[in-house]
Amino acid sequence: MSEEKQTVALVIDDEVQIRRLLRLTLEANGYKVYEAATGQDGLLEAAQRRPEVVVLDLGLPDLDGVTVLKRLREWSRAPVLVLSVRDRDADKIAALDNGADDYVTKPFSTGELLARLRVAQRHVQPTPDTAVFRSGDLQVDLTARVATVKGREVKLTATEYALVRLFVQHAGKVLTHRQILRAVWGPNFEEQTHYLRVYLGHLREKLEATPAQPEHFITEPGVGYRLMEKT
Repeated sequence: MSEEKQTVALVIDDEVQIRRLLRLTLEANGYKVYEAATGQDGLLEAAQRRPEVVVLDLGLPDLDGVTVLKRLREWSRAPVLVLSVRDRDADKIAALDNGADDYVTKPFSTGELLARLRVAQRHVQPTPDTAVFRSGDLQVDLTARVATVKGREVKLTATEYALVRLFVQHAGKVLTHRQILRAVWGPNFEEQTHYLRVYLGHLREKLEATPAQPEHFITEPGVGYRLMEKT
């Protein structure tokens, strides 16, 4: 593959073995890879290389990964996948709330990592309002403001539609409880997680074939929800 067609990836991780594994994995899948072992070096590399995707560790020797993420988000919209040994919900939520596109814990499957990167890259730009989202039997036409299941229109309330539209615009990405509440209900409702439980229940009843075993609107325990993309 010629270099100009390669996706530029930046790996920011202080573990040499992890950087080596990621370089081998990413280069074998068509990426041009740059590396940094510290947060400061990572920010410098990001400014110089302008990566199209970033893999970021949280436990860096000089700066916390969330700090790196905040600084990166001041000027870059490149997808950022956090790769960390930290598996607490609070760490995941902090990373996602501060601009990460996804979060994978170590040890990790390279196949899953590559799949998550592909999803993140597909959604660098928000889905335009002219788009039609399709996932299995579910279809959402954002222009017509219509959701259908197996070709039959499903009636949604204004709030239910606002939720669906938000999920479609960020399909494949984890949305934290706070992000969803802020976007749909406003900043004064960021702690009202019971709203989400109620409304996600409504959406699953209307849009899932088996609401008790959802295939589209998936719970990320302790963190939020994700709209899955199915062929």
